[in-house]
Amino acid sequence: MRKVKIRNKMIGENHPVFIIAEIGINHNGSIDVAKKLIDVAVEAGCDAVKFQKRDPEVCTPEKQKNVMKETPWGNMTYLEYKKKIEFWENEYEKIDKYCKEKNIMWFASCWDEKSVDFIECFSPPCYKIPSALLTDDNILKKIKSKGRPIILSTGMSTLKEIEHAVYILGKENLIILHCTSTYPAKPEELNLKVIQTLKRKFECPIGYSGHEVGVAPSTIAATIGACTVERHITLDRAMWGSDHAASLEPKGLKILVRDIREIPNIMGNGIKKVYDSEIPIMEKLRKIK
Repeated sequence: MRKVKIRNKMIGENHPVFIIAEIGINHNGSIDVAKKLIDVAVEAGCDAVKFQKRDPEVCTPEKQKNVMKETPWGNMTYLEYKKKIEFWENEYEKIDKYCKEKNIMWFASCWDEKSVDFIECFSPPCYKIPSALLTDDNILKKIKSKGRPIILSTGMSTLKEIEHAVYILGKENLIILHCTSTYPAKPEELNLKVIQTLKRKFECPIGYSGHEVGVAPSTIAATIGACTVERHITLDRAMWGSDHAASLEPKGLKILVRDIREIPNIMGNGIKKVYDSEIPIMEKLRKIK
């Protein structure tokens, strides 16, 4: 099984789970909220934070651009709204500086080719390809051309589509994430056994991108072999925005990271033994032969 190195972190079997706190667009266009979310990730012990980068002019469907939308900032067209919540050079310079101060990696999902070139200016440790773009050969080739590690989400995708994306990207520097792209995802649609299916199919580190409510499925994913776990985070699930309901609040993120970090200790080495802590109980409860 291949391993992938992202900066100073090795991703793969027998290495600590690489935990990504996805801020995405949950900053709602506020750099102050973004910094607070970075703080949440740092305090919880995450390895990286992830944002989403788009050129609204390119990524917004033509038929939706002039559709009116009710927002916390008043009524505006959908295109105006997308521009309102998008971070640009000034904001990403602040994010880059703040993450360096906090000693945490950051990178982004790039939703168009222009955004790939934009993020490349910050020398990201890796790129994330969102599930929605798994079938877009042009964006796959663009990201591959940068020569950095790639994390590929597989929501909304068949095994055949995943195979094609892997063919385009190559297996050498690739991490594949099992994912169900509903927000929030229903427990009966999480299908965590796909993690094992992907491990058998591809010689790549396999992880999990979760959109469920709660922390248990993501912890289970790590227990059954996910080498990377990614979860959306928010300051408050009741905040306005499309992704907040499927996100973890600060307390939930802390619990998730704590429990994932404990998995190696909990799983042990498989050798059955009597622990010293059991001896007093044994002497008290067992009959002496």
